[in-house]
Amino acid sequence: MTRTPKEKARQDLEPVNPGAAALDIGSTMHMAAVNPDASDMPVRAFGTFTQDLHDMAVWFRSCGVTSVAMESTGVYWIPAFEILEQHGFEVILVNARYARNVPGRKTDVSDAGWLRQLHSYGLLRGSFRPEAEIATLRAYMRQRERLVEYAAAHIQHMQKALMEMNLQLHHVVSDITGATGMRIIRAIVAGERDPAVLASFRDVRCRSSIETIEAALVGNDRAEHIFALTQSLQIYDHYQDRIAECDRALEAAVTALTIRAGGDLPPLPKARVKKGKQGNAVSFDVRAALYGVLGTDLTQIHGIGPSLALKLVAECGTDLRAWPTAKHFTSWLCLAPGNKISGGKLLSSRTRRSSNRAAALLRLAATTIGRTETALGAFYRRLSARVGKQKAVTATARKIAVLFYNAVRFGMTYQDPGAAYYEERHRQRVLSNLQRRAKSFGYALAPMPEGAAVS
Repeated sequence: MTRTPKEKARQDLEPVNPGAAALDIGSTMHMAAVNPDASDMPVRAFGTFTQDLHDMAVWFRSCGVTSVAMESTGVYWIPAFEILEQHGFEVILVNARYARNVPGRKTDVSDAGWLRQLHSYGLLRGSFRPEAEIATLRAYMRQRERLVEYAAAHIQHMQKALMEMNLQLHHVVSDITGATGMRIIRAIVAGERDPAVLASFRDVRCRSSIETIEAALVGNDRAEHIFALTQSLQIYDHYQDRIAECDRALEAAVTALTIRAGGDLPPLPKARVKKGKQGNAVSFDVRAALYGVLGTDLTQIHGIGPSLALKLVAECGTDLRAWPTAKHFTSWLCLAPGNKISGGKLLSSRTRRSSNRAAALLRLAATTIGRTETALGAFYRRLSARVGKQKAVTATARKIAVLFYNAVRFGMTYQDPGAAYYEERHRQRVLSNLQRRAKSFGYALAPMPEGAAVS
């Protein structure tokens, strides 16, 4: 019987991981595949109940499995991943884009078998998954972000109820959840209706006068609108209590992080920007807590504040050795230019689309830093004028990512040289390029006398 060239090539390819297994993840059933030489039935279906997952681990052990690969399907992979890790297996999470099936019929059985075959040949690369203590911190952080979003919806509900009563509170205070706004809302819910009494709750820091606030609080009080305002306030307070619980859990998780800074640390550097407590900020000193863990102050990097630093650490961890260089790190973030090359010709250098949370945070930091008189701000403005804001945001986010990587991985201390230094360095680079090009054509550039230059 003659073999096709594909079959010959497949036989010549030696497995490097004979103990490989694979899982095709589903919501109600997982399809598991092992080496055909290890079992008479190399592909089996298992349920998703906890006992089913333990039975699958026992079957893997009886088949001599040492490593299991699975695709990240929704959140259904998480229980299987954690239970298999508890049984001592090496488990890798695979990006579905790198494990596409061969042409032909697509079934769960063929998917599991194909995934196992790729894994046995060492052709699959595991996705980044942080260590356990970082995964705990990340879970608390994401839960807190959801609670903040839920609370924000009920702020809108309170504002709607006030508008229906024609109480123009949001026009005289910058934030209805600030000191003045919350005192007035709580007084309204408690039964107070006199505009003069409500205006007397004005905080001394409020810019609007008592007279202006009193005029804005003359409205049409109806029972149904007061009822809606009361319920929205109660739900908002409930979410604030849950956020406070998350803050306590976050503080404990940061305290439990492995200390990676060796020796005695110097005192915490002076804060780069002195600001009051920002809205929705955590209730403990994040800057000091992260400095004790990392040994470097991430907030010295322009664009990274305490809250953003905590979110980046929760997403990327405190040990960045999973990425050998900063280029690998920015490529994982999908902030590095692509290199689609065919026949020696660059077809596209567009950055890949990504739902990476850390990349979204860095893009947000790049957007805000464009308005500052810093080297990164000057870089953003120069690039924005030349190639547009969207590409400038990506390029600036990549620079911030490199600084974050070097600070966490190597303990780098960032010092901003300033916008003037960046502009002068850019000017010198442009001049040297012009001189080199003129020299290649047989010319030499010479400065013009003072007063003769055209502005």
